[in-house]
Amino acid sequence: MSSAEYGGGDAGLLGPGWSGSAAAAVTSDGAFLRALLDAEAALTRAQAALGTAPAGAAAAVTEAADPARYDVGALAERARGGGNPVIPLVADLTKAVGTEYGPFVHRGATSQDIMDTATMLVAARTLDLVLADLGRTALALALLAAEHRDTPMPGRTLTQHAVPTTFGLKAAGWRSLVLDARDRVTPVRESLPAQLGGAAGTLAALGAYGAEHPEDLPAAYARELALAAPLLPWHTLRTPIADLAGCLAFTAGALGKIAADVLVLSRTEIGEVSEGSGGGSSAMPHKANPVRATLIAATARRAPQLAAVLYGSLAAEDERPAGAWHAEWEPVRDLLRTVGGAARDAAELAQGLRVHPEAMRRNLGRTNGLIVSERLAAELAPVLGRARAKELLTELAGRTHTEHRTLRELLAEEPDLKDLDLDDLTDPARYTGSAGVLTDRALERR
Repeated sequence: MSSAEYGGGDAGLLGPGWSGSAAAAVTSDGAFLRALLDAEAALTRAQAALGTAPAGAAAAVTEAADPARYDVGALAERARGGGNPVIPLVADLTKAVGTEYGPFVHRGATSQDIMDTATMLVAARTLDLVLADLGRTALALALLAAEHRDTPMPGRTLTQHAVPTTFGLKAAGWRSLVLDARDRVTPVRESLPAQLGGAAGTLAALGAYGAEHPEDLPAAYARELALAAPLLPWHTLRTPIADLAGCLAFTAGALGKIAADVLVLSRTEIGEVSEGSGGGSSAMPHKANPVRATLIAATARRAPQLAAVLYGSLAAEDERPAGAWHAEWEPVRDLLRTVGGAARDAAELAQGLRVHPEAMRRNLGRTNGLIVSERLAAELAPVLGRARAKELLTELAGRTHTEHRTLRELLAEEPDLKDLDLDDLTDPARYTGSAGVLTDRALERR
């Protein structure tokens, strides 16, 4: 059966994390077709700028490089013949340009030059969107951190209550990760290079076509595309792809940390945060699922494996590889669009997140005061001696469970502690350490 019998192309039916996002639009088959045509047109314009092609050829190829004139489905089917879509596209573009200027289409290039350059264009367009969404996310988290600078909540380690912290510090930590992601994506975006080397990376064909200094053409080509100029052809020097994989995988993990926390804190029995607009259930009308966080978490689980394929392609043989380069195409697109979707969802999540300080305060009391036992161990040692203080707290900790009484009540019955301000010592809100100062420090980062 043909794809048409099943409804056509990839609309994101199984990818709600990226479906409908701006990243989905700029990584679609149509977007790749546009990038391939942009790469071809820029090549002719660059040659015209250096005097090795007539200005008329540059205009003709640019005019013919209109995606609406090409059938992406037919190109995909014909790509099987040569193993990549550039070969049939060059044939169609040459025909569209016409006999006078057709010979200047793709002149001196190889398929990988165009495919790699198009991939860099798609990456640049997607990373611009990712950076914008990371900025939106960071701003929303900064507002949350400032608003809840001193909102106490249970700190949790190894799934259990540890000592009190503040939601402001947690949100500031989330923001720090988002800014870390931004600081990794930004230099990668700025360094995405054009690719031009010819058949084996020597630029020999360009010289054969009359270029006096063919080594100058890659920089002119890069300028036409607003990409970085490569020092060398990188057909089998895949640093740009590896760097792209790394920054995207890191971004997915950074956003995944936020999602993981939101998923835990929004559990029914915890209820310390909730998504602004939760998703429904097909079977349970009462549910408001944390869908944004769920979709981000899914991306965080997929991204490392996709990046691993791209890192594996670094081991590419010869001057142009068989298989290593081809293996990159789908993982690159999957990483770009899934991380792009996750960045969109993270911005929406942060902007709409609802914080429930009353639930945080209630949960601080779930251990009947034991959440401040670390503070009490330090404060009681000078009064009782270190060994006795530890022994007493261990005993009282057990009694809080068996007698269902608070640690404050049990401490009040100890004669040696009558002069202590037990209300202060057992109040979790008064044992958040330097959380406020640390939050302020984190928010100074721009």
